[in-house]
Amino acid sequence: MTRAGGSQRAAARLFAHDRRCAVRVAGADEAGRGCLAGPLVAASVCIDLARLTRSERRALGDLDDSKRLSPAVRDRLAKAIWGIAEQVVVAHADPATIDRDGLHRTNLRLLAAVLGRLDPAPGVCLVDGFALGGAAVSHRAIVGGDRTSAVIAAASVIAKVTRDRTMRELAARYPEYGFDEHMGYATPRHRAAIARYGPAPIHRRSFASAAYAAFEDALGTPAPVLAR
Repeated sequence: MTRAGGSQRAAARLFAHDRRCAVRVAGADEAGRGCLAGPLVAASVCIDLARLTRSERRALGDLDDSKRLSPAVRDRLAKAIWGIAEQVVVAHADPATIDRDGLHRTNLRLLAAVLGRLDPAPGVCLVDGFALGGAAVSHRAIVGGDRTSAVIAAASVIAKVTRDRTMRELAARYPEYGFDEHMGYATPRHRAAIARYGPAPIHRRSFASAAYAAFEDALGTPAPVLAR
């Protein structure tokens, strides 16, 4: 996890990559793909690199893959990104949509949607990991993009902070699961809560998860659904 002030060189490298692509560059990334519960959130961020001031560059100086940043640094960066970026777009898919359409298809559709809603269109669109198909706007897929591109890293921060805020709100509705601690990932506490209480309405039922299989075996019957 990166400390505040400790990723200046990483941010410089990320921005150097994007300057080689275009002047107005957009990136897209998602948060929550590997979770057992909660929404999938995608974000796109477009930055005009030619217009960044020195103070704005300093404000984005800790930019990195959101998974490498502390919550406090992510929150501070998210506020800076909203104020500095030319455009920010966020989209959500709830667990029912993920169960109906499949995680990968939902993910690609969300990423395509947040890039497609940028207006005016940027010079280059970059996306973390996946080619989105011919129906999406023209884009470049970059494996490990959130550690390569500044705009993808910025999108990862926005998606993560937005989703974490949602999970904290859901934790108030379903306090027995501890969503504000694990954000829906399959931690020991989360698994124990599902084993005890069964899945909540915000759990993704379509996941072929070893965690779910273990809980069903332990319970002897399919886990009950908590109605709220």
